[in-house]
Amino acid sequence: MAFRVIENRLSRRHFLRSTAAAGLITAGSLASPRLSRAAQRPVITHGVQSGDVGMDHGVLWSRTDRPANAIYEWATTESFRDVRHLPKVAALPESDFTAKILATHLPPDQEIFYRVRFQDLADSGVDSEPVIGHFRTAPRGKRDVSFVWSGDTVGQGWGIDVDRGGMKGYATMLKHEPDFFIHSGDNVYADGPLVPEILLADGTKWKNLVTPEKSKVAETLDEFRGQYKYNFMDENVRAMYAQVPVLTQWDDHEVTNNWSDSKVLPDAYQEKSIALLGARAARAFHEYMPIATVADEPNRVYRKIAYGPLLDVFMIDMRAYRGPNGDNLESRTDATSAFLGTDQLNWLKRELALSTATWKVIAADMPLSLLVWNNAADKKGFEGISNNESGTPLGRELEFANLLRFMKSAKVRNTVWLTADVHYTAAHYYDPSQAAFQDFDPFWEFVSGPIHAGSFGPNEIDKTFGPQVKFVKAPEPGQEKVGPAAGLQFFGHVKIAADSGIMTVTLRDTADNALWSIDLPPQGA
Repeated sequence: MAFRVIENRLSRRHFLRSTAAAGLITAGSLASPRLSRAAQRPVITHGVQSGDVGMDHGVLWSRTDRPANAIYEWATTESFRDVRHLPKVAALPESDFTAKILATHLPPDQEIFYRVRFQDLADSGVDSEPVIGHFRTAPRGKRDVSFVWSGDTVGQGWGIDVDRGGMKGYATMLKHEPDFFIHSGDNVYADGPLVPEILLADGTKWKNLVTPEKSKVAETLDEFRGQYKYNFMDENVRAMYAQVPVLTQWDDHEVTNNWSDSKVLPDAYQEKSIALLGARAARAFHEYMPIATVADEPNRVYRKIAYGPLLDVFMIDMRAYRGPNGDNLESRTDATSAFLGTDQLNWLKRELALSTATWKVIAADMPLSLLVWNNAADKKGFEGISNNESGTPLGRELEFANLLRFMKSAKVRNTVWLTADVHYTAAHYYDPSQAAFQDFDPFWEFVSGPIHAGSFGPNEIDKTFGPQVKFVKAPEPGQEKVGPAAGLQFFGHVKIAADSGIMTVTLRDTADNALWSIDLPPQGA
């Protein structure tokens, strides 16, 4: 089968401009779910998304307002002259009318234009208006690669203020036309109710859009679903996800703050089972995120995204397999000290060793050495990996000492860790000569976020693995927990040059100021 390959980005830029001018989706599809029942035709309620894009595949997602068949089509031209059809997918109440499909047999290194319409199951002659999206498949050969990452969306009570432009960080990231976006967790704050107004230090008011589901902590399945629906009320989010694939992972706020098996839920929760909350949250996450799953473990989040010869991305899950949050001082690896868990750790070591990509990006939902307390007010227990001892690895540090030692012995080169979580941006260089545990090769970790939430930090740092803080941008003392209006919202931008293999990492704020940058040349085997 012959495909027309588009060698330049002119068509894509035209597509971006034209879809932005049209609001990306039809006027009817922007209607809120509560209004869509007035229409005789099915309505696409929350736009489209793509995710987990490789050389020949990608996940496509959308949602409608009633039982309907999703009819997905794709083409290599924005005119859809060479259209290909995918099997129908039923959008039913059991999935909250979401529908996603893994599109396969796509051509590599190709601009893909896709569209979806929904066919009413009560009347097969009635279809929705179509909605169009776009992504680019991974290359088979070397070409420049560009992507962005951040995390933490609608946290600490900061929601969508339409008069202030909504979630502007998403629009800023889209300007860079990245190949994909890594969302490093806290896609939603299911534990973060919104209030209509917040008085700011300058005397003005932040005015949140508020929905019933965002007015309380999420407990029911529908309330967890409502967290994701809320984000899609923002035009910047819809525009970003219609054009740029997302590689997503989860952290704690998709369920509740600092959750683990030991979590005791506060009085705001009538539901007191953390396991039940976690199950409902996981279902909503997988319904609303365009994540590729495996049949034998449908809720699995950790996975590898192969993006051509220059890059493999390893999405890890630091939440679902951890032991209880506690003192983190165990002297041996067991269920209590687990963070990645045995199966995930063995998978990560195996896949890193097998990778032939020049760069191996480990996308982590938490940083390695920053102190994250389980009870920040009293500085008791640990939510993160480190334990404030800065000595021989203990507790959760044991898994990472094991991993770093393995990477050195297996000669796994050119690893970079990307994360968010702590609500500021920083660059950390891990230097074995400065570490208590020294059996590893040096590497970089970059932190960037939030994209739309409260800002705070910087955190204290544990020296077990020798992190050196090379750059940090955070609120000044007395500015803690300021919101998006203060401008302390961050993302990172990565470029890998095809000719040299050099990775350029730039830390940016959502006004698109380049705060700090470094060129990393690849090291030989």
